[in-house]
Amino acid sequence: MINKNLSGRKRVIILIFSIVALVFIVKLFFLQVVDQSYKLSSQNNVLRYITQYPARGKIYDRKGELMVYNEAAFDLLVVPQQVKSMDTTDFCGLLGVSEELFKERLQKARRYSRYRPSVFLEQISKEDYGFVAEKLYQFPGFYFQARTLRHYPKPIAAHVLGDVGEVNRSNIDKDAYYTSGDYIGKSGIERFYEKELRGKKGLKIVMVDVYNREKGSFQDGRYDTLPVSGSDLILGLDANLQQYGEALMQGKTGSIVAIEPGSGEILALITSPSFNPNLLVGRVRGKNYNALQADSLKPLLNRAISGSYPPGSTFKMVNALVALQSGAITENTQFSCQGKLSRPIKCTHDHNTPLA
Repeated sequence: MINKNLSGRKRVIILIFSIVALVFIVKLFFLQVVDQSYKLSSQNNVLRYITQYPARGKIYDRKGELMVYNEAAFDLLVVPQQVKSMDTTDFCGLLGVSEELFKERLQKARRYSRYRPSVFLEQISKEDYGFVAEKLYQFPGFYFQARTLRHYPKPIAAHVLGDVGEVNRSNIDKDAYYTSGDYIGKSGIERFYEKELRGKKGLKIVMVDVYNREKGSFQDGRYDTLPVSGSDLILGLDANLQQYGEALMQGKTGSIVAIEPGSGEILALITSPSFNPNLLVGRVRGKNYNALQADSLKPLLNRAISGSYPPGSTFKMVNALVALQSGAITENTQFSCQGKLSRPIKCTHDHNTPLA
């Protein structure tokens, strides 16, 4: 009886161990053969994940004239965990930055993530990129990311078109699309149509050697995804009329709004004083924005929609139409100007002639 019990227990134990072994074998097969994510993870030390940024949508006026387009630029990215002992003096001299700025930017990147790339120096020109790129292999952990900058061929409609700037923490928390160093529409059309203009990011995985040099796509681009460009916009604005209106307002303070009566479309929206929208592009954006904000003439204020003005003489047309329709006056009625008036109706000019 005892032998039978021992034999039964032995079979149960063998069965349990067999099941456990089978589970491990199946799991190992799944990890080694079926699931590629662990293979990718094991090679992270030689792979670089590069975000492929889409081209932001262009903006045209009602006649098809290009008002906003993109120009190539480059961001210098850093992965803090990959940064080794280096000659910071040579590195800063290569980039034309101070060692204090180097330490500040590197600390900022470490606070964001030691293992994920973040922008170290943004919006580097094509000329500077060509000079720096050939020597960057000497500094592991740093690499370039192709980006685009907005450009305005005509320096007009700054308030209408708006501007693009770097995302802040609030933008990142509200929308998972954004990561540190991304750009977002800050005002105007750029902000209102941000989701349409921004497009969809892609991803490129490349192999990197011990000298920080890219050696080609990983597995022939099997895991790469292509970016999708943003949508182009066609505005109701007339660029030539906008330019003409801004020229008329040079040296003046005020606004002009031109509306198509049949459709209600805004053909021109002028505020003065204004500024060149190209001032808020690139690495000088912050400096120029502060200067515009400190300007006593308030060029950042969109007087066409934010200014408060009494209707003044423009309302005389309404009064005249009412009087004509009621028969109180005719097309030939004249009024004699009696001089300046104060309250309740203010007239600051003595016309000295009958007014028709």
